[in-house]
Amino acid sequence: MPIIEQLSHTDLERLALDRVVPALLTHGFYFVDGLLGEVAGGAVLDEVKQMHGSGALHDGRLAGSAPGVHRRSIRGDKTAWVSGSERGCEAIGFLLNLIDRLISVCAGRLGNKVIRERSQAMVACYPGNGAGYVKHVDNPNSDGRRLTCIYYLNKNWNVKEHGGVLRIFPEGKGYVADIKPLFDRLLVFWSDRRNPHEVQPSFSTRYAITVWYFDSEERAEAKRRFKTVTAPAHSRTAAPPD
Repeated sequence: MPIIEQLSHTDLERLALDRVVPALLTHGFYFVDGLLGEVAGGAVLDEVKQMHGSGALHDGRLAGSAPGVHRRSIRGDKTAWVSGSERGCEAIGFLLNLIDRLISVCAGRLGNKVIRERSQAMVACYPGNGAGYVKHVDNPNSDGRRLTCIYYLNKNWNVKEHGGVLRIFPEGKGYVADIKPLFDRLLVFWSDRRNPHEVQPSFSTRYAITVWYFDSEERAEAKRRFKTVTAPAHSRTAAPPD
């Protein structure tokens, strides 16, 4: 099904400069509703439902959890990673292209960091059995992730009945921010320790797509650290060449 682009370049630039950038610099997060519209957003939802129904989603991974800690006590989602170029992911690819364009306009106005690349998209489903994700920080250890972007896909969502709120605990602020995972809503926030957050228990199937945009310098340094840690012992202890 062909998808008609909803936002012109001028609209996207206005959204980025007038709303997203000021909110990030002041509050550390921002969300916009009606990003794609009913038709295009519905096409993304259909693709995600197809992935879920086909068994393409698997238990979300944990990094650095303590021995004996049950994964589902920390996060209960099922995920899959896609580039958007796969067959059956055309609408997801359209969404990612739009978010790329939005972030590219924002990037030069968010300080002296260079944001040039992003992760693949993580398609996630909380299956509605009370699953959530405990309070955490996306990038606690300088792995390069600078911005987190989450696109929600949940029609007729009632938080009193369905739960599933993403609660942000902005660093140094005297408040929390509760973000409802509503259909066609895009949330953008800093990925580092400025924004600890949690996904509260969900009691209905809850879909979202997340991408992370990287600080190029921090990402390169993180890759260098990883290579050093994983290099064979003999290569780390050998004398440097003359």
